[in-house]
Amino acid sequence: MANISITAFLTAKPGKEEALLNELKKVLEPSRKEAGCIQYDLHQSKEDEGLFIFYETWKDQAALDSHSSLAHYKSYREATEPLVAKREVYLLDKISL
Repeated sequence: MANISITAFLTAKPGKEEALLNELKKVLEPSRKEAGCIQYDLHQSKEDEGLFIFYETWKDQAALDSHSSLAHYKSYREATEPLVAKREVYLLDKISL
C-alpha cells in the first residue's frame, strides 16, 4: 500500500490567528507519536499570518482512519471550529517517475 499525504490549509478568522496557532500546536506531538504517522508538520505562511498549513504523511488509509478517530484529533477539531474561517484538505498521491 502506498503512503497517503495530506496538505490541509486552515485560515484563521480575523483576530483569531494566535488562538488558532496555539490549538494547532497541541495536536502535533500526539499525532507524531501515532504508529502510522510518518510526517506531521505545521507551517505558517510568511505572507498571511492567519494561514496555517499541515503537511502530513500516513503509512496507509488505516493509519489515517485511526488518526481521525482519536481523542486528540477530535479535541483539535472541536477547539478550532470557532477559530477557522476556511479549511481545505487535500489527500495526495505522490507522483514517481
